[in-house]
Amino acid sequence: MDLSHMNAGVLVASLMVASVPILLAALGELVVEKSGVLNLGVEGMMIVGAVTGFIAAFHSGSAVLGFVGGAAGGAALSMIFALLTQFLMANQVATGLALTLFGQGLASLLGQSYVGQKPPLTGKLPFGPLADLPFVGPVLFGHDWVVYFSVLAVGAISWFLTRSRGGLVLRAVGENHDAAHSLGYKVRLVRVAAIGFGGAMAGLGGAYLSLVRVPQWTEGMTAGAGWIALAIVVFASWRPWRVLMGAWLFGGISVLQLNMQAAGSAIPVQYLSMSPYLITILVLVIMSSGRSRASLGAPASLGQNFHAAR
Repeated sequence: MDLSHMNAGVLVASLMVASVPILLAALGELVVEKSGVLNLGVEGMMIVGAVTGFIAAFHSGSAVLGFVGGAAGGAALSMIFALLTQFLMANQVATGLALTLFGQGLASLLGQSYVGQKPPLTGKLPFGPLADLPFVGPVLFGHDWVVYFSVLAVGAISWFLTRSRGGLVLRAVGENHDAAHSLGYKVRLVRVAAIGFGGAMAGLGGAYLSLVRVPQWTEGMTAGAGWIALAIVVFASWRPWRVLMGAWLFGGISVLQLNMQAAGSAIPVQYLSMSPYLITILVLVIMSSGRSRASLGAPASLGQNFHAAR
């Protein structure tokens, strides 16, 4: 196996790009779970965001409008989840699973006539000669705007959850919705807003797949990225900066296994392809073993429906 062709700067830049979809989806799910809601429909929202973003970009000729369309598609699908769980009191786990199945079927239907089409280009930001610097150039100055947005989103969400009044209210609702309600906070409104934000972020991550990573519409292109995003939230103990590290870990494993395949590794390709998912599960098991959910940092009311009359 010849690994001499691998460039460290290109590898790091590649893992940053590979991590963007799951990072965006995981950040959205983190906010949702901080409000006390468990939405397992991330995969469905991502695939709908991928197809709606592609359709919007294809017809408008604008990649930016494509990302807007992807975020809108994911948010719209999340509102179905919000209606069922926050107003009709449906089980959150079952509803999330159903949302994933519905999203996959809807995306397949909407995307039938777009197979093989190409979206408008999402170009890299122009940093001039800075992009040509060895190692630093491709790592820091060789990306499109969504990569930088995803990293800035980590800092913004961390600040929101820990420093802003809205973030403190969100966390209070997630820790004890009955106490938050008794203090006059609109529990349902807070949770619906969090669900919508989570759906928009998942849709944005899906749009990045179809507009940048591939770039084309392919049925089932999320390939389990939504489930990985859910696992990363737990792996990160519900902390935004740890979500970034978890997403980069997964992205690094994905890029490394592709390079190992290209280098002619003796390990069967099937094992290399499954390695990102296997290693993420192993990390999740190690992080969770012997520790209670409370010690991991999970919101106390996570997954519990709120009844105002109770």
